[in-house]
Amino acid sequence: MKGTLWSPMYLRGVQLPNRAVLAPMSQYMATDGQPTLWHYTHYHQRALACGLVIVEATAVSPQSRITEHDLGLWDNRCMTGLGHIAAVISAAGAVPGLQISHGGRKSGRTRPWEGDRPAIGACPEGPSPIPFAEGYPKPHALSGTEIENTVADFVAVTKRAANAGFRVLELHAGHGRLLHSFYSPIANHRTDSYGGRWLNRVRLLVDTVDAVREVWPIESPLLVRLSCVDWVPGGWELNDSVRLARILKLHEVDLIDCTSGGIMRPITVPVAPGYQVPFSAEIRKKARIATAAVGAISTVSQAEEILARDQADLVLFGRAALLDPFLPLRASVPEHVPPPYQRGRTHLAMTNTLDHIPEL
Repeated sequence: MKGTLWSPMYLRGVQLPNRAVLAPMSQYMATDGQPTLWHYTHYHQRALACGLVIVEATAVSPQSRITEHDLGLWDNRCMTGLGHIAAVISAAGAVPGLQISHGGRKSGRTRPWEGDRPAIGACPEGPSPIPFAEGYPKPHALSGTEIENTVADFVAVTKRAANAGFRVLELHAGHGRLLHSFYSPIANHRTDSYGGRWLNRVRLLVDTVDAVREVWPIESPLLVRLSCVDWVPGGWELNDSVRLARILKLHEVDLIDCTSGGIMRPITVPVAPGYQVPFSAEIRKKARIATAAVGAISTVSQAEEILARDQADLVLFGRAALLDPFLPLRASVPEHVPPPYQRGRTHLAMTNTLDHIPEL
């Protein structure tokens, strides 16, 4: 066994066969919230190499989608396709996870390759009427009743996720989506019980965690993706994330998925290999909660080093896994390669090319 990437890990009652994770990355290929053949192929391929596959941001309501091509789970008819994805992931040997999300101020757009323009009739929602960026519409500031309804949407989707066969659930509370926009002072200028003071701004996320945890199976892990820093003066900072992680642990969150940014546009982010790993390491150490590192992690050796240094418990492969779905297998021991594919590894070894395969 090389390093620790191939060591199993328990989260509650779920055993992950290894610590390589497919990061949730929106494909924008759904039809009316439901997956297409694209999704089945995409997730099956990557489940052959990863211990946990987190399916992309899945909307809790039609109006909470970033684009009309986002996955959704807002009613029971969406369960069949997502249930098939969960089954495909499980059949490949990985644990199926699902990220659920409300797009907040970023909702109601066209797909990135279609210009990222406002969709016709879009009415994004947020904590305050502050647009995400120039060219974005002013969001509707949610009322207290609407906030309660939104939490109820998360609960309903959580129940469907469990019934569809997902065994890990992640709340998307980063990248400027609704839950992030409530805890960040950049987007939240409210003066009621959901704004102003720090504890008020994190209230929606904590309330959502409590409500979801109540209906999510006790043996199944609950993850939260945080934008650990806003990269904006006067915004959310790492010490805020450590404090919030401590609270989330008390509310039965099992792991913090450590990302950053996304609260507004434009911002300057110092992107470099592993640039978000220090967030994972700090939260893991100071909040004493399991963490996942993500962002500009593109080689197996890089992932091994993160785990060996106790900077994270899991490593998420994102964009590199889009180009190479079998990236974690490049440096694995033979028993981790699916039997039908082991002949490929043997062939590479015989031709003396195995050590020269570039890692993306």
